[in-house]
Amino acid sequence: MMDALEAGAADFEADGPALEITCDPDAFNDVVKALEGKGYAFASAEIEMVPQNYITLTGEGDVKNMEKLIDMLEDNDDVQNVWHNWDND
Repeated sequence: MMDALEAGAADFEADGPALEITCDPDAFNDVVKALEGKGYAFASAEIEMVPQNYITLTGEGDVKNMEKLIDMLEDNDDVQNVWHNWDND
């Protein structure tokens, strides 16, 4: 996807017919505008926090506490987004 790289994207990953494009947050608006100008449509376009490394919780109590914390944060009306580096797969 040369158009994305030429627009200032750092990387992209194909997932079927969709692409996940990664860029510097400061370049986000320019990349979106450049791709829209070339006729691309976005299912979603937003700045997200992406962890550089992940952690794995092994203790059953730790996993339950993390799930509870994330649920509580997501249920809080004052919280807009929740990001974490917990590898919960």
